Amino acid sequence: MRKNIAVLASGSGTNAENIIRYFREKSSACVALVLTNRQNAFVLERSCGLEVPCFYFPKSDWENGEAILSVLREHDIDFVVLAGFLARVPDLILHAYPNKMINIHPSLLPKFGGKGMYGDRVHEAVIAAGEEESGITIHYTNEHYDEGAIICQVKCPVLPEDTPDDLAHRIHALEYDTYPKVIEKLLESEG
Repeated sequence: MRKNIAVLASGSGTNAENIIRYFREKSSACVALVLTNRQNAFVLERSCGLEVPCFYFPKSDWENGEAILSVLREHDIDFVVLAGFLARVPDLILHAYPNKMINIHPSLLPKFGGKGMYGDRVHEAVIAAGEEESGITIHYTNEHYDEGAIICQVKCPVLPEDTPDDLAHRIHALEYDTYPKVIEKLLESEG
C-alpha cells in the first residue's frame, strides 16, 4: 500500500521539491501534502506548481496543533518530513506520529544544533569554530530542537577558504542526494 508523506517547510522549498520529485517515480510512497508556517514561503508556490496540496497555518495553529493534525488525518498521512521547517512541532502532532516524523539538520549534531541554529547561521558557526568537517544529520523529531535519535549522518570537508555559501552548496548537495533515500528506506522498513 502506498504511503502518504507530508512535508513541513518554512522557506523556499528546494528540499521539499526534491523529495516530491523523487517520490513521483516510486510506487511505495508519494508526497501528498505540504504544510508551512510562513504565508509568503516560496514552498507554497513550488508545491502548487508540482500539483501537491499545500497549506499555510498561522502561528496560533502551530501552538496547539489541532487544525494541523486534522489536515494530516484528512490526507491520510503516514509519515511526516521536516525540510527547513523553522517552528516547533506541537506535542499533539509529535505524539500522533511517534517515530514517523524526521528532520534534517545542516551540521553533524549534536554540534551546531538547537533553537535558532538553521541555514547560514549553522555554516557561519561551523567555519568560525574552525571545524574541518561538517555535513548533515537526519534524525527523529521530538520535543527538543535537534535532539531526536540520529538516523544517519553524512560528512563533507570544510575547506580553509570556505565561505558560508561555499559550505551551504556542499551541504545542499548532500541533502538532495541523501534525504529522499533515507525517507524511502525508513518507509520500507515499516512494511
